[in-house]
Amino acid sequence: MALPRSFLFGSSPFILLCSRLHHITPATILLSSLTTKPIPSLSFSLSSTTAMASASPAKKVLVPIANGSEQMEAVISVDVLRRAGADVTMASVEKQLRVEACHGVKIIADALISDCGQSSFDLITLPGGMAGAPNLKNSEVLESLVKKQAADGKLYAGICAAPVVALESWGVLKGLKATCYPSLMEQLAASSAIAVESRVQLDGKAVTSPGPGTTIECAVALVEQLYGKEKADEVSGPLVMRSNHGDEYIITERNPMKWTFTDSPKILVPIANGTEEMEAIMIIDILRRAKATVVVASVEDKLDIIASRKVKLEADVLLDEAAKLSYDLIVLPGGLGGAQAFAKSETLVNLLKKQRESNKPYGAICASPALVFEPHGLLKGKKATAFPAMCDKLSDKSEIENRVLVDGNLITSRGPGTSMEFALGIVEKFFGREKAIDLAKVLVFVRP
Repeated sequence: MALPRSFLFGSSPFILLCSRLHHITPATILLSSLTTKPIPSLSFSLSSTTAMASASPAKKVLVPIANGSEQMEAVISVDVLRRAGADVTMASVEKQLRVEACHGVKIIADALISDCGQSSFDLITLPGGMAGAPNLKNSEVLESLVKKQAADGKLYAGICAAPVVALESWGVLKGLKATCYPSLMEQLAASSAIAVESRVQLDGKAVTSPGPGTTIECAVALVEQLYGKEKADEVSGPLVMRSNHGDEYIITERNPMKWTFTDSPKILVPIANGTEEMEAIMIIDILRRAKATVVVASVEDKLDIIASRKVKLEADVLLDEAAKLSYDLIVLPGGLGGAQAFAKSETLVNLLKKQRESNKPYGAICASPALVFEPHGLLKGKKATAFPAMCDKLSDKSEIENRVLVDGNLITSRGPGTSMEFALGIVEKFFGREKAIDLAKVLVFVRP
């Protein structure tokens, strides 16, 4: 049986769409989408007592990562929880801090899991990834921490493959309602857990969610469990989240033109200190899943950057090296600090101006349309949108309410909560709507 859509996707107590400014950030593995046998019990249960907000010290959170981890699930979780004020440690279960997540994304952890074994946490949340989840499962330190977390009645969570591969195998989902990536649901149903189909499932202190496309919802739910609904609403507002989770996304297009490429689209994604990590990671991940050739270039003087919520990312090359090539698309993530760094980069601005002059696609999200494109004349004669509080800087505000807006060779979008739609919009322009929707289903962003 299916629950009413309003229950599953539209009436979650922790979701609030809001375009007012609360603050501006200072800134895979291709999973199988095999059809699974319907699970008879469906729910989105939030029956457990929600933690009350308090003035106590920041809640301590552990987010373990491994080679092969799904970077969207890891980084979105860290970003959202840090926005709430949590003290989040991203810990590598490998022998070194540097982890190569899905699709060649490189993340520098805050600590090694071996250094966290004696620590206490208010929440431990595991990202998935078909390769990463087994690596997490094989960590004896992490297994011990999660088992103790469950025994002590503290909050723990898993996304995608992690619930069935790690949490269930450790015995911490026994008798509890849980969900996971769709192609693994039959395996979960055959386990000691009670398999249910849900975008976010809470039973007792266990929280599970099925994939990258549900991670931002899951992260906000975790904020509510740690801090209360008021804090969850406060955090979710500036994310510009969707209210219709699971529905097909919509892009608005003016002056349609065909975006072309040879062999595979070659796409440049610059990053800088202060870049919004959720936006950057979603763009890179989704475009690489679509088989685009994505070059991540640092505008700093080294490959490593510290993003707006202190996630450390490693670029593929420095921008000066990347600038020697031509691209089918140049696309900028947001983040206040990152956008300011982009605007000051003569090399990047010149690349963007040449891209526009050649009538080749370029795009930006969040603060970047207003702080990079507008002052450098890259929006002249174009319709665009941006982060809600930045839209007053745009000369033409007539189309700012659109979540993803395409005007010829320009694509713009609003914030972290529109990043997945933004990236899928790019996939759609290069490869067509059918491929973009298929990918959205693999991500569990839209319903099958």
